[in-house]
Amino acid sequence: MTEILFLVTIILGVIVFDLRSKVKRLERTFREGGMSLAVPEQPRRAAVIVDAPVIPPVPQAQPLVVPPEIPVEVQSAEPVPEPVVAPLAAVPEPSTPVEAATASPEAPPAARWEPDQPPPPPAKPKRASISFEDLFGRKLPIWAGGITLVVAAVLLVKYSIDAGLLSPVVRVVLGLLFGAGLIGGAEVARRKADLVQDARIAQALAGAGIGSFYAAILAAHSLYALISPGLAFAGLTAVTALAMGLALRFGAPTAVLGLVGGLATPAMVSSGEPNVPMLAGYLALVIGGITLLSRNQRWFWLGVSALAGGGGWTALLLVFGGLDQLSSLSVGLLILMLGLGLPIVASADRRGPVLQIVSAVIASLQLALLVATGGYAMLSWGLYALLSIAFIWLTLRMPALRTTVAVPLLTSLLLAATWPGPAAGSFIAVIAGIVIIFGGSALWRLWRADGGVIDAAQIVLTALGGFFVSYWQFQSVPPGVDTRFALIALGFAALPAAGAALGWMRAERQGDLRFAMLVLSSALLVVIAAILGLAEWTVPVSIALVAAIVLTIGERAQDARVRHGSLVYLGMALLALMGTGSGEMELKRLSMELLVGGTVHALLRWATTLAVTALFAWRFAGTLIGGTAQGIAAVLAYGLIAQVLPAPWLAITAAAGMLLASEATRRMPALNLRVAPIVLAVIAGLWALEPLGRWLLAGAESLAGDPVLVSELSPLQLALKYLLGPALIGVVALWQMRDRLTGKVGQIAFGQMSVVGLIGLHILYKQLFAIADFAAFAHLGLAERTLWQVLLIAGGIALWRLMPARREGLALVGLGLAHNLFYTVLLHNPLWAEQAVGNWPVANLLLPAFGIAFAGPAVLERMAPALQPRLQRPAAILRMIVVLLFALATLRQLFGGSILIDSDVGPNESILMSVAAIALAVGYLIWGIRSGQRAWRIGSLLLMLVAVAKVFLLDASGLEGLLRIVSFLALGFSLIGIGWLYSRYLKPDTT
Repeated sequence: MTEILFLVTIILGVIVFDLRSKVKRLERTFREGGMSLAVPEQPRRAAVIVDAPVIPPVPQAQPLVVPPEIPVEVQSAEPVPEPVVAPLAAVPEPSTPVEAATASPEAPPAARWEPDQPPPPPAKPKRASISFEDLFGRKLPIWAGGITLVVAAVLLVKYSIDAGLLSPVVRVVLGLLFGAGLIGGAEVARRKADLVQDARIAQALAGAGIGSFYAAILAAHSLYALISPGLAFAGLTAVTALAMGLALRFGAPTAVLGLVGGLATPAMVSSGEPNVPMLAGYLALVIGGITLLSRNQRWFWLGVSALAGGGGWTALLLVFGGLDQLSSLSVGLLILMLGLGLPIVASADRRGPVLQIVSAVIASLQLALLVATGGYAMLSWGLYALLSIAFIWLTLRMPALRTTVAVPLLTSLLLAATWPGPAAGSFIAVIAGIVIIFGGSALWRLWRADGGVIDAAQIVLTALGGFFVSYWQFQSVPPGVDTRFALIALGFAALPAAGAALGWMRAERQGDLRFAMLVLSSALLVVIAAILGLAEWTVPVSIALVAAIVLTIGERAQDARVRHGSLVYLGMALLALMGTGSGEMELKRLSMELLVGGTVHALLRWATTLAVTALFAWRFAGTLIGGTAQGIAAVLAYGLIAQVLPAPWLAITAAAGMLLASEATRRMPALNLRVAPIVLAVIAGLWALEPLGRWLLAGAESLAGDPVLVSELSPLQLALKYLLGPALIGVVALWQMRDRLTGKVGQIAFGQMSVVGLIGLHILYKQLFAIADFAAFAHLGLAERTLWQVLLIAGGIALWRLMPARREGLALVGLGLAHNLFYTVLLHNPLWAEQAVGNWPVANLLLPAFGIAFAGPAVLERMAPALQPRLQRPAAILRMIVVLLFALATLRQLFGGSILIDSDVGPNESILMSVAAIALAVGYLIWGIRSGQRAWRIGSLLLMLVAVAKVFLLDASGLEGLLRIVSFLALGFSLIGIGWLYSRYLKPDTT
């Protein structure tokens, strides 16, 4: 009973699905019919228009709008658009012919006007109502009646069972008779079509009859056990065949019942252990028959449904597994038929190719599952090979579907990769079959008229996939000594290499992506072979040589893709140089001294990679790639030298390489070595980071008053090798490249080298005094600074004399003056810092120390006359301050000795300081009057005020007797003298 209800449910679902599509077609037909109802009205409208009076053309109304006799003044007084728009609006309106038509005596107004109106569009609610009535009034009742008959038969049988009125045999016979009667009624309804007037009645009766047959046979087998499973199977098969035959007379609904019943029959009739070969044969006959029926009747959907149902059965058989060899063969043949044979039969229209390729893809996946569940037997592999061959043949007929070849190819490779413990002979046969079927077919079609990139991709995928799957299954030896798989990789590399060789002489090969794909993939397999079969230290050498070969092939073939693809292998060689062999130790030699073994191998590795990289830089010269390769070659050259040269000399070596590169470019401009000198300069700069860092840290601390001690700087040898030596060489190299390094770039580069060299010189100079503690700094600091400042200014003057047009000399002089002002005059001034000036009066360090600040502005003005207007006032102020400080420091030295702050200032010294200040103020005034510089006069007044304030507030308060009188006399005369000078030499208007 359950099977019957299940069958009824399936039938109801199929019928409703069919009704849905038919309802849509009915609605479309109704809309088209509704549109055609308005067509007969058009002749009547045309007749009315023809009978109407002729409308005067628009140009005839234009003279009425702007008559020629209207004066110009009138035209300008009234707007033109008003008289133009009104006649134009009245002329073309359709109301004019209508009024003429209604005024005609031949017909009343209503009779002539109403036909001209277009029929109103049908309202949407009305269309929805008609569709509803048509669906639920005409269509559904018929089909519902057929279903009701089937249900009635089921209920009648159930009632008879419950009441015990009929024996099982009678019930089954009555069910069969009832079905036959329904089919007979369907035939009568078809023959009496003029009386029935609806073909769906016959279809419903025929469908109900087929359903009754299915129910009766199932009841005889499942409910009453009256017939054996084999007899029930045969009966249901016969009913399915009957349904297919009746479908030719009564239409698609009967075919749907036959399809559902035919596919459900094996499930509804079970006999313990299924006979898979017989089941496969049955499904092949049923689905094949339905497919032929769908093609004959042009029911594409029926063929697709049949193939889908067959695919479902094969999937179930594969999932449950347990197939012996004969069962696997039968299921495999069924899959081939469903995937390749029947889709070709199912449809010949534009939808056929899509169905064929989809079916083929599904079949390939199912055959893969058959291979996996069947223990990877060679029989299953043979079926898969047969499917693959048919698949490729299918793509020959439909080139647009060629991309789907990847499905069976990838599936076969995945199966081979997951094959558990394959025998070597069987595995070789399978891989050879994959290569022959997929790689061979693609190779055959590659350069033909219908060949394309897809074929090249198929070759590449076959070669790479075949090798990696083989390596995955049988790899047992570590790389470097695996000669067997190195040879296998070379064998697989021959496949894409053969494709590239076949296209070498073809004109369409130039610039073709296929050629590039094949060359680069073949090179990849060669690289893999080198990694597997050669010693580890040779890997970068091998890859670099492959990169050079690929570059040469690309240039000979004039293929930009191959040329640029060779860069990938150059990058691989560089990575292998760092990551294989003794790469870690070789890299350490670039920055530290590790000369322990492996030197020959290291030289070979770095030299080969350098040569190939230089080749790339040469072949890509003038481009970004060429510049990058040139920079990498410079690094490799440095690394090559680092393998044999001690680390402390590498900075000078890098600088020397920069000099050689600049000299080579100067002598041979075609080399165009622009990037290499910069890279080498950067390498030299990296070596300079450590001493530069220590110097900068000490210099930063010196800004806060801490002296720069020699113990805080790098040793002398490192300063010479890392700073001074490379900087001097770099300056020479920049001088050679001065014609090419113009503008800001040259200035920045020369400035950087100069700064590094100057720092190196300063570290070297610090070794002269070797000030290592604060005590030494107190005794030698002023002397060290003063001499350094003198050297800076002298060097600047020398440079200025050699190169008057350049600013380096001016920069050195300015640096020396700034150093003096900050460190000597301000920070470590002997007047307030512990700095020894010397024991001798006047002939000591005070004169040069303060003399630099006094004479420095004059030197700057001499070197750069343009600075004189801007430096005049600051220079005057600086000189007044420096002279005052020198005078005070000299007095302190006379009373206190070498270190000025060691003793306190006494009263006599204080008075002398005031006298000196007053004398200087007078001197400033005199000089300001003679030179006409107002700054000196203002300075003299300020100094005099300070001196007077000091005398009254400090000096006089501590003096007694004659000394107090003398101080006041001196102050008085000074003030009088200043006043006299102002009144004598300065006019009132100028003061």
